[in-house]
Amino acid sequence: MTTPHAITVLAAGFEETEAVTFIDLLRRAGIMVTVLGLESREVTGSHCITLAADRLFEDFSGPFDAIVLPGGQPGAKNLTASLRLRDLIRQTFERGALCAAICAGPTVLGASGILKGFRVTCYPGNEKALYGATVVEEPVVRDRTIITSRGVGTAIPFALEIIACLTGSEMADKVRAAVLYHQ
Repeated sequence: MTTPHAITVLAAGFEETEAVTFIDLLRRAGIMVTVLGLESREVTGSHCITLAADRLFEDFSGPFDAIVLPGGQPGAKNLTASLRLRDLIRQTFERGALCAAICAGPTVLGASGILKGFRVTCYPGNEKALYGATVVEEPVVRDRTIITSRGVGTAIPFALEIIACLTGSEMADKVRAAVLYHQ
């Protein structure tokens, strides 16, 4: 079995805790994670913490098994404004690969037109941007190839669900134990 590869795209104003949590936990699970900066390799989040991306989004061509998006504002709005990103999300969805987003990040999936008929969740107040979805108030929702989550407080279970999807529940349980996360 090949090593799963996930990408994330960071835009100015992303939610730092969400992004760092899923990047870190996925890497602990042996998943290759490529961090892409939407407009630059140095990306400053909504709380003035700057992360260095591995490369620019425009320079990435794949392949990958999953796309994972953080929330935060104006980060999610900045991601939504990228037509190229929305096209990539649609292509990812159409080929049956995993699309995951947390907090306001599911609004980017909504703007990409992939949520119709899916159960999803998001940060309260963003529900109207989840076009065609059935919105539920659960910490993490996995419906087929889409995983969504509500916010910073749900970042660990969100990451663990992605790990379970890409590598199996045994690895997710191993990472859960290693970071002392108990639900």
